[in-house]
Amino acid sequence: MRIVFMGTPDFAKSSLAALLEKKAQVVGVYTQPDRPRGRGKKVSYSPVKELALEHRIPVFQPPTLKNDLVYAQLLELDPDIIVVVAYGQILPVRILNVPSLGCVNVHASLLSKYRGAAPIHWAIINGETVTGITTMFMTEQLDAGDMILQKQLTIGPGMTVGEVHDRLAILGGELLVATLTLIKHGNCPRIPQNDQEATYAPMLHDFHEVITWDANAQAIVNKIRGMNPWPGAYTMKNGERLKIYGAHVITDFSGRGTPGQVLAIDLDGFVVQTGEGILKVTHVQPAGKKQMAATEFLKGYQLGIGETLGTGQ
Repeated sequence: MRIVFMGTPDFAKSSLAALLEKKAQVVGVYTQPDRPRGRGKKVSYSPVKELALEHRIPVFQPPTLKNDLVYAQLLELDPDIIVVVAYGQILPVRILNVPSLGCVNVHASLLSKYRGAAPIHWAIINGETVTGITTMFMTEQLDAGDMILQKQLTIGPGMTVGEVHDRLAILGGELLVATLTLIKHGNCPRIPQNDQEATYAPMLHDFHEVITWDANAQAIVNKIRGMNPWPGAYTMKNGERLKIYGAHVITDFSGRGTPGQVLAIDLDGFVVQTGEGILKVTHVQPAGKKQMAATEFLKGYQLGIGETLGTGQ
């Protein structure tokens, strides 16, 4: 079975690695164009490109799939199937129609919940305790095609988006291999999605990252978990961003204040009032610095009991 693989980040790399481990016939890899990354703005390859080059697989990096040259190129590769995993581009209808066996997507949610660009982040932000992987046949509509296989993953109470991402990446590779085996043998299920139950996970923007202290403590903790390590939930202190990477709800504290107010400082971190409940902050990242324990932060930065954190500071 001739496979064209389309993907870009580490999440997609795990799926490509799973195919290569099974000696799948990957005849071409499409990934996003090389871009400057990091502080030095040095041009670097995507994780998928690096893996493809290691295995001497032809790599294509068109800025768009919407031109005749890309279409002709894909026809020459003559794929039986196209696999898409976190590619970063929308596939035009004529591209979807190229492979005889269709286009298969690996999506990091239990569809039809969390269609869209950031399903792992939003599942954690919304306090879900279960997520998973879905493989599906692609259609013109976003993440709405017939499902093939699903597998669940339990989200532990303290798990971050980084931890869930890494587990789902491995699970996605395993489920992709199982899916292609079913397709190859002609006994692949096609399970329609229930559009009435669909929810969406839009791309994260800067305003999503702001901690709203008026919210309840558990919702704030979920936001912090859902943005750790990327992009990082933040509040403002003295006009600068203070990212918060670790916090938990506490119930054995008797003091009260206004939302965002620092109520206490101890050996583990600092205690903050929320709109409903109280949380303790344990790990932070000041502007321009590395992530650190809150206790280390308190040694080098002034933070007083009664001080209020928030976007207006």
